[in-house]
Amino acid sequence: MREDEFIEWIRHQGGLDPAAVPVGPGDDAAVVRCGAEELVVTVDQVLDGVHFVLADHGPRAAGRKALARNLSDIAAMAALPIGAVASLALPKGFARADAEAIYAGLRELGDACQCPVVGGDLSAWDGPLAISVTVFGRPGGVAPVLRSGARAGDAICATGAFGGAWRSNRHLAFVPRIREARVLAELYDLHALIDVSDGLARDLAHVCRASGVGAEVLAEAVPIHPDAASADDPLAAALGDGEDYELLGALPDAQAARLIRDQPFDIPVSRIGRIVPAGTLSLVRPDGRREELAPRGWEHQT
Repeated sequence: MREDEFIEWIRHQGGLDPAAVPVGPGDDAAVVRCGAEELVVTVDQVLDGVHFVLADHGPRAAGRKALARNLSDIAAMAALPIGAVASLALPKGFARADAEAIYAGLRELGDACQCPVVGGDLSAWDGPLAISVTVFGRPGGVAPVLRSGARAGDAICATGAFGGAWRSNRHLAFVPRIREARVLAELYDLHALIDVSDGLARDLAHVCRASGVGAEVLAEAVPIHPDAASADDPLAAALGDGEDYELLGALPDAQAARLIRDQPFDIPVSRIGRIVPAGTLSLVRPDGRREELAPRGWEHQT
């Protein structure tokens, strides 16, 4: 079973009132209406041996990453966090000091991002450490930016650089781009937004599928992180490694030109391609050659 296929099946089951749930499964977070207000909700989990290695990385880093992944999804909606609840499945015999370290990792990032941990659940089992976190957010005066708004002719822009996140453990220490997403949504006509967790090519494919469009990516414009420089193919690493947690957005050409000129963040923003009408993804080499851009990246399979 493939993760994307199962999520698509869930989306087609229906049963949700669009007046109560303006955004359901399939985006970075759901949007639920509570009276006159909207609540942005996302949930994610991290597993020992999949998203971290407890023996190498330690419990504090595991706790931090569990919250950071969710906050990155909140950022991808250009929302602001309100609070979080965390559920821990601890291996039997797990030391209390290690459990406290998980909380310390959650608390450290929560304090920094104004996202307090307000509750949760604790259990023990025979399996590896599993941490599940749900974060609640609010639009805060900015309409949630979805994956589905990209339009033909839009420029594709990205924050930061890509590839090699596991080589340096950057996947454990990244800073969710909450502030950057707010600036993008407030100052520019942002049509679509996603955080790059599964891989640059794969997450761009998510945007294109949701928007019914295609994309062209300029190979020479893709920002390659120094962590990927020693890879056999640094560009392939940048396109497919994942766990970068940078922002990838689509916006009108003139807006993108202003964004690139402004460079409003401490991290660089790059223009890496454009949205096209056809539903295909292509990579354009410096010599003009075009090739299919496969949606490489991470996908859970059973």
